[in-house]
Amino acid sequence: MNEVQSAQEELIEEFAFFDNWMDRYQYIIDLGRRLPEFPEADRTAANKIKGCQSQVWFVAEKNADKLEFKAISDAAIVSGLIALLLRVYSNKRPQDILDTPADFVRALQLEQHLSPTRSNGLAAMVQAIRTLAAEAVQAA
Repeated sequence: MNEVQSAQEELIEEFAFFDNWMDRYQYIIDLGRRLPEFPEADRTAANKIKGCQSQVWFVAEKNADKLEFKAISDAAIVSGLIALLLRVYSNKRPQDILDTPADFVRALQLEQHLSPTRSNGLAAMVQAIRTLAAEAVQAA
């Protein structure tokens, strides 16, 4: 099991403690509030994710053989979704990101409990991460 798979499993286990979706939503929002500061200088059109209803900025930096992601949104629930994505994918090897499907999205039933526009935005963010990972693998 690679680090991406392990992170997904930990997240799935963590969410199993919640009895209902209202508690899950609140937890996701709370995670988003704890995102680190995102520099104004990185809030550029080039770093903006297309396909999200909210504004989302996403950057990747290569650290040794891993990718570190930083991101922020202007919407609370989307910032929470970003926090989930960062837990799964940040500081992981690009090849592991590419080799591991985003099974946690289905396991947590995120697509069923998000609005269609939020669900599309989540898919766009996952695709952006996979694209950045593919670019890192090609550059190596």
